[in-house]
Amino acid sequence: MSRHSSFRKGGGQAEKRSVLSRFERIDLLRKRGQWKEGRSVIGLPKTKPEA
Repeated sequence: MSRHSSFRKGGGQAEKRSVLSRFERIDLLRKRGQWKEGRSVIGLPKTKPEA
């Protein structure tokens, strides 16, 4: 049985992640000036990674 090509080790460029961790999202909101201290970390607004 052969392995599917998607399981091979990629030697090329790493793909850009489209999903940010909670800490990355908070840092990004701070940079944009949209974060208020004391705010709950649950229910954060959707954020797109910087280009």
